Amino acid sequence: MPRYLLYQRDDCHLCDLALEVLAAARLPEPESVFIDGDAELEARYGIRVPVLRNGATGAELDWPFDEAGVRAWLA
Repeated sequence: MPRYLLYQRDDCHLCDLALEVLAAARLPEPESVFIDGDAELEARYGIRVPVLRNGATGAELDWPFDEAGVRAWLA
């Protein structure tokens, strides 16, 4: 399993912002998981995207988050 996953939607400006925040926090590039068209993922993440997930621990960080918040979540 990838180290980090980012659950997102197509054409999601918040998801684009999240990717910028993650890059600024120097997080290794997450694997993008697009929830569109997947009923299970839409039920779980539909109104929460973007959501960052630690693939090893299962911990999740919901939007909104900033660079400092990502670093604190990683610690």
